[in-house]
Amino acid sequence: PISVVVVPTGNIEGMSWDLIEQAADMVMAPLADQKVPLVVIDLSSVGYFGSVFLALLLRCHKFVKSRGGELVLAGASPMARELLRITALDTLWAIYDDRDSALEAVGA
Repeated sequence: PISVVVVPTGNIEGMSWDLIEQAADMVMAPLADQKVPLVVIDLSSVGYFGSVFLALLLRCHKFVKSRGGELVLAGASPMARELLRITALDTLWAIYDDRDSALEAVGA
């Protein structure tokens, strides 16, 4: 299976909702051709994020799951991990320490 690795920029939370929507479309476009999309979101460049980015992640997650795929996170900062824990989204996505571990886990 082919994995798609998405590496958001550190200022993702400063993006407008319109740009986030466009980013989500760009992330998901190559996945449309995949039978079972496997997505690794590498958060190592992102120190903090909030509701805008969480909405993007949820949108991608929904799309990937609807196709029988899997979305996992890698490289989340301690602050990001805490936010995911508080929102219980750490139960929705597996979180790996780094991109290599995540790729290995999804079988890439």
